[in-house]
Amino acid sequence: MDIDPKAIASRDVYRLLIGGVLPRPIAWVSTIAPDGTPNLAPFSFFTVVCENPPTLCVVPARRGSDGGRKDTLVNIEATGEFVVNIVGETLADAMNLSAAAVGPDVDEFALAGLETTPSVVVRPPRVTLSPVAYECQLDRIVHVGGEMPGAGSLVLGTVVRIHVADDAWDNGRILTDVARQIGRGGGDDYIRTTDRFRLARPVVAPDGTITIPPLA
Repeated sequence: MDIDPKAIASRDVYRLLIGGVLPRPIAWVSTIAPDGTPNLAPFSFFTVVCENPPTLCVVPARRGSDGGRKDTLVNIEATGEFVVNIVGETLADAMNLSAAAVGPDVDEFALAGLETTPSVVVRPPRVTLSPVAYECQLDRIVHVGGEMPGAGSLVLGTVVRIHVADDAWDNGRILTDVARQIGRGGGDDYIRTTDRFRLARPVVAPDGTITIPPLA
């Protein structure tokens, strides 16, 4: 199948993107509105940018119905701060509930029955039971696609504080079997991190020979 994205509807392009690019990690982003109202929403257009400075990116897409900006983007533009909470499997239902298209005056923490913990550096609170959370200060926003429905805004945030649950911490590493992060698939599908396999990274010798070392 050979598809020209310009020849099909935007919604069909979206399905082809999320159905092929997976699993996608979930950024459960907490922000604070200028009037002080907390906001919490999940985004699966999300990844790590670099380690120095530690930077994450999240892409809140414009609403497909009218091209309007989502509350998360409005709040980040206004305050320059946000927290990326990682979603553990036990938080899946609460995360899904926080995705409801409610008004900016609604506190999604309360809506989903979630306990909050104050952040250390930034104003938005974090999800207490999230296994990992990254406090971020805005670096820049790159708008792609203008104001059309489905356009996106690439939000780059510098990580200024990292929180890891004590039971998920092991000498500088995060224990995946404890954190049990989940990801997005296509449509209504979600993916667990409990089924994994390992591959040792290839080693290139000075003479160009490539070997695969045994796994540690």
